[in-house]
Amino acid sequence: MGGWSATSATNAFLDTLKLCNNQDKDNNSLSIQEPESNEFLSALAAGMSAQLIVEVSTEVSPSTIALAAAARQTGGRLVCILPEPETLAQSRQVIKDSGLKDMVEFKVGDPFELLSHYENIDFSLIDCKTDDYTRLLKLLDVNPRRSVVVANNLVGESKGLGGSVRGVKGKTLVRSLKHPIGEGMEVTMIGNCEEFEKKDKGGVKSHHDIRGRVKKPRKSEWVIKFDEESGEEHIYRIPHSI
Repeated sequence: MGGWSATSATNAFLDTLKLCNNQDKDNNSLSIQEPESNEFLSALAAGMSAQLIVEVSTEVSPSTIALAAAARQTGGRLVCILPEPETLAQSRQVIKDSGLKDMVEFKVGDPFELLSHYENIDFSLIDCKTDDYTRLLKLLDVNPRRSVVVANNLVGESKGLGGSVRGVKGKTLVRSLKHPIGEGMEVTMIGNCEEFEKKDKGGVKSHHDIRGRVKKPRKSEWVIKFDEESGEEHIYRIPHSI
């Protein structure tokens, strides 16, 4: 993977916004998710130039569309793992209607068995409504150079990776952020120690306190900025003026 691409992130954001709005009008059966979370996921995956994107979900969702839109921007592919064959036909139809069928490879079967077939995953999304999702998170074989793991639909006190990723060692750092946008989501960033240190020294203000928790913002919108001088990418939210 290369560096952060602000152009890909922006294009994926806009593409997802349009596609998900269209799906909301045409298909009421898609599950409702936290506002803005789909655009967030798409822009994050596209901006980091993710090539192998893997989603484990009980059914197709707006997140599937968002990640497929990101794959279209990066020239990568989305592998969507579904545990039940009954959901496959509808899932394929939704993706086909979105014009993204060439971006998605559906796999049906036991997620624990199927997930073990994929190595060096750049971007992962695990639907935590899935039974025993913690085992799925621990099975992930991530790209240690640069990758992201998203645990979605966490309920109550449910926890995601919490900064612990299998097979990551040496100069690789792991950071988990709870609720970076809305509720029920944990985003874990995996990357080179030197890159994290460079970002820390940049003096960039963050919404996170010293324990890594995210302060709840007021009604707001999130923004991705790329600093040409430092090479840093920043994802943050800006309150709307009233």
